[in-house]
Amino acid sequence: MVDQAFNPQSSAKVALPYHHPFAVAPMIDWTDRHCRFFHRQLSARALLYTEMVVADAILHGDRDRLLAYNAAEHPVALQLGGSDPLKLAAAAQIAEAFGYDEINLNVGCPSDRVQSGTFGACLMKVPEVVADCVAAMKSAVSVPVTVKCRIGVDDQDPGPALDAVADGVFAAGADALWVHARKAWLQGLSPKENREVPPLDYDRVYALKARLPDRFIGINGGIQSLEEAANHLEMVDGVMLGRAAYGTPAVLAGVDSTFFGAPPAPTDYRALFETMADYATRHIAASGRLSHVARHMVGLFHGYPGARRYRQILSTDANRPGAGAEILWRALDAVDLSLASAAA
Repeated sequence: MVDQAFNPQSSAKVALPYHHPFAVAPMIDWTDRHCRFFHRQLSARALLYTEMVVADAILHGDRDRLLAYNAAEHPVALQLGGSDPLKLAAAAQIAEAFGYDEINLNVGCPSDRVQSGTFGACLMKVPEVVADCVAAMKSAVSVPVTVKCRIGVDDQDPGPALDAVADGVFAAGADALWVHARKAWLQGLSPKENREVPPLDYDRVYALKARLPDRFIGINGGIQSLEEAANHLEMVDGVMLGRAAYGTPAVLAGVDSTFFGAPPAPTDYRALFETMADYATRHIAASGRLSHVARHMVGLFHGYPGARRYRQILSTDANRPGAGAEILWRALDAVDLSLASAAA
């Protein structure tokens, strides 16, 4: 049920300084810099997020390895993990110096590793700590500071739980709150199950936006298409696609025309592969492997003739020692591009 405070007429109507109607969600092990470069070739305007990077790793680890990205990725946001305001502020300063367009605090990841570090989704239980973290980062950087959270964890009532986090972070100066519209269960469910088992409650996020019409509220969780995303934008300010964007990346080719007013145009897959082959060649020359790039491209032709053979080539041949960018072209040749382009 929608919260009693929910008023559809007041939702998503106020012009806000932070404006990113469409984003690709941060996903651990998936949205690395190679994935983001690939996604950027499909959408020039979508906001791209890194995987979560722990603040301690930035402060004490190999910053170039952790924070490097291609300039083509802009606009790109760094998602930080942590619960120490001073460490997060210091890590945010370093990230700003690297040129990231936004710093986002993870208050939604339910993995055991995150729980052992007392951050991620377990921070939903201590909204005052989240607010302190946001305030510290806001005082340290000039780029937007945002938060991505759940609607609650474990036995929390999503009403007061989400309100407490939202009120705290906005009072601390947060520029936006992205909400994964599910609870996270910290015990009994795996991270994968936490993305699928807890029921979606979009109405709870809509109610938050109705209560806070002058704040940016974005929604995430279970959204499968741009049509669904556009429907959500009737109620909130922004939409994040996660697994749908990664598993079927061709959907991103429609983002700029659907949400940013660009003229619709078919995808030039040969030009796309020219760019990706050049990128992969440069990565290999820098001691990388083709598979680091190719693994993110496997779902591109989902549902089209030749897609199965395409996936096989990228999943097997691209993993072999010494594999070069010619494997990408061989995979593309397996696809009936006339049908793929017609459907783009």
